[in-house]
Amino acid sequence: MPEKETIERAERDKRQGKSPTTQAGEFVREEMHHIREGKHGARSTKQAIAIGLSKARREGVDLPAPQKGTASESTRRSAQRALAKGKRRTRRVSGRRSGAIRAALKREGRRAASKPALARQARSAARRRSAGARSAAGKKAARTKGRAGRSAAARKAARTRARTRAHR
Repeated sequence: MPEKETIERAERDKRQGKSPTTQAGEFVREEMHHIREGKHGARSTKQAIAIGLSKARREGVDLPAPQKGTASESTRRSAQRALAKGKRRTRRVSGRRSGAIRAALKREGRRAASKPALARQARSAARRRSAGARSAAGKKAARTKGRAGRSAAARKAARTRARTRAHR
C-alpha cells in the first residue's frame, strides 16, 4: 500500500497535466526510499522500479503496459493486470500472500537503490534509446524548464563538472 503523501504527489502531478510516467515516478521514488530505509530489498534496480510502476498502475495511474516485443510476455500480462486492478474497486488483499512477498523481498539486498546502481540503470536505459530521442528529450527539458530552472540546472552542471575535475 503506497503512502498517502505519494498518492497526493501523483494526484498533484496529474492535475498539473504531467505525463503518466511522471506520476508513476512518485511511486518508484517511494520504493527506493523503502529499500534505503531497510523496509525490504530488491534483487536489482530494475525490479525495484518494476515494483513502483506496478503500485502506480494499481493506484489508478494511467500508465500503459509495455508494447509487444519490448518486454517479456509475463511482464506485459502482469502490467495489464495491475492496470485493470487500478480501474476497478479493490478486493481484500491476501495477508498470507503479501506476507510471503514481503519475507522474500526482505531477504534481498539493499544495493539496488544505491546511487551508483540507479546511475548505472539510467545509463543503460539511455543507451537503448536512439541519439535523436535522447537529443529531443534534452531539448524538450530545456524548453519546459523556464529561465530559473535552466539557471539552476546550469549551476548544478558546473558544480558537477568541478567535482569530477577534482577527482581526476
